[in-house]
Amino acid sequence: MQKKFALAAGAMLLISSVQASEWGYEGQSGPEHWGDIAPECSLGKNQSPIDITRSVEADLSPLTVNYTGNLVSLTNNGHTLEAHVEGDNSFTINGNTFTLKQFHFHTPSENLIHGKQFPLEAHFVHADSKNNLAVIALMFDVGEANPQIASLISTLPAKGDTITFDQSFPVSAWLPRIGEDYYRFSGSLTTPPCSEGVRWFVLQNNKDLSQAQVDVLHKAMGDNNRPIQPLNARLVLDAD
Repeated sequence: MQKKFALAAGAMLLISSVQASEWGYEGQSGPEHWGDIAPECSLGKNQSPIDITRSVEADLSPLTVNYTGNLVSLTNNGHTLEAHVEGDNSFTINGNTFTLKQFHFHTPSENLIHGKQFPLEAHFVHADSKNNLAVIALMFDVGEANPQIASLISTLPAKGDTITFDQSFPVSAWLPRIGEDYYRFSGSLTTPPCSEGVRWFVLQNNKDLSQAQVDVLHKAMGDNNRPIQPLNARLVLDAD
């Protein structure tokens, strides 16, 4: 059965009016045509992703992350590899708690930092009690092989399939040290319907993966990155 999703940076769990089969990353269904099926993709003023070329230093609270659950399964939904989690996984900012719904990947990265595009970006998608969305974005650069990714890609699902892991993997192992090392800005979903009002937290500390791991993930997902969008009047806040 075909499901409808509101996709935050590639995938989301909230119901949307946009069919996943109506959009893609190339040709007549590519990003330049998303506005035909979801007007905010072309009319919105606070769209994601962006190139973080300038920022304003701000006295922002540290991100208090409390991931104690596990990654239990992985779905290839045709647009991304989406990891499903269970247990208590949340983060708190300014007294507001956001619960992790899933995380997924983009090859290459959607957001850029000072013009640099990374080979892989992970989006940890959260929602609070009022269904406000927040995304923690983590960049990966080529270096040493990543043990979490090694476990993830040992068996990859085919398009439309889900695999369940015999062994659970701690979600906390995926993130680097965060604290105040992040950029914050207001943005949108990076896929149709491109809804705005999403809180974005782009981490300044990266993790490594090997080129071979990049190649495996890229083969599974292809180029699934939306082009960068105009910053317009937004400020990017630097908590560092």
